[in-house]
Amino acid sequence: MGIFSRLSDIVNSNINALLDKAEDPEKIIRLIIQEMEDTLVEVRSDAVRIIADRKEAERQIARLATERDDWQAKAELAMSKGREDLARAALIARTRVAESLTAEERHLADIVEGLERQGEDIARLQAKLDDARKREASMISRHKTATSRLQARRATYDDRLVGALGRMEAMERSLDHLEGKVEVFDHGRGPSLADEIAALQTDHAVDEELARMRQALADRTAN
Repeated sequence: MGIFSRLSDIVNSNINALLDKAEDPEKIIRLIIQEMEDTLVEVRSDAVRIIADRKEAERQIARLATERDDWQAKAELAMSKGREDLARAALIARTRVAESLTAEERHLADIVEGLERQGEDIARLQAKLDDARKREASMISRHKTATSRLQARRATYDDRLVGALGRMEAMERSLDHLEGKVEVFDHGRGPSLADEIAALQTDHAVDEELARMRQALADRTAN
């Protein structure tokens, strides 16, 4: 697993919970940067260990190369002295050391390749971290600006709503006051002349109807 996959797992494990809770974006941004910084420290620590392994491998290679050459010299000396048996034994030892040397050289090559990849990863992570730090101030500023504008808009709309409701209530009070004036103006006044005449006309019509009803009843009784 690469360092960026590990970084993603580390960050997501903590960030998702904050996002679900609608936490402060500034807190999330700082946490992301902190996770990147911690990962960079971890990767650099790994690189230090790999460099130590490389140096140890280089020392082993130098020692084995010296030992190989030493056995080669011993074999040649034995041959020069007519001791082919010793020369053979020295060459066998030289071969074994040479095999160990070859294996250690392959190990060193793997270490160097891994260290190069580690260096590339560190460089990319450092670049991403530098970019995140640059964007942090801008993102925090944008969040503060948006929050302030939202609060201002809410305050404006709240003021408008309160103002509108207040004007409606004032209008209702004005109408109540106007209607009260009408009621006070009519309160306590007696019937007008027109009202009295209308009442007389109504009474006269009723009297005439009653008279007709009495006459009709009297006629039926007489028959």
